[in-house]
Amino acid sequence: MKHILIAAIALLVCVLTASAQSKSNDVIYSQIKSSDAGRHITLTYDAASNTSKIMAVASNFSDRDADNAGILAMNFAAGTYYAGSALERSPDPILLSFWVLSNKPRFAASHRFTVANGLELLDLGEGRYAAKPQQRMEYLNFELSRADLAKIVSQPRPKFRLGENEFTFIADHVKMLSDLLKLTDAAR
Repeated sequence: MKHILIAAIALLVCVLTASAQSKSNDVIYSQIKSSDAGRHITLTYDAASNTSKIMAVASNFSDRDADNAGILAMNFAAGTYYAGSALERSPDPILLSFWVLSNKPRFAASHRFTVANGLELLDLGEGRYAAKPQQRMEYLNFELSRADLAKIVSQPRPKFRLGENEFTFIADHVKMLSDLLKLTDAAR
């Protein structure tokens, strides 16, 4: 009898823990609206596929960074997809995509992503590269762990290299990524 009681309590704790870490789209939407995260972050639900998407779209990097890289402009988006209308667990990894506007491809040959994080250098690897030359666009897609993304946003203006070029995440970018981490934390 004692073993059955212990097993029942353990099962109850597991069920309560699992349900406590679920966050409905209504809660996420409310969190977006009650903060200034709504400037950059959207939540959409597609009933036909029963899929939700949280997406954050950043402003452009500085003109100086773009000029130094020989591009016209660059921004990025980060986010995640999940089944249903509730976030059952914190997504890991988070998708990150750089969108580059340039007259000629700049990142086709080299698109390694590294971030200076204090004394540590985060080597986030080679991204998946795609280009649409007729639209003068290049796309560099990465999957970042929540832990690496948290390290990036721990700095006020982290510098990074994309290929052979150096860029700086501005304060607005860091805040947006930090807000995304908070919103996609199923336990918050």
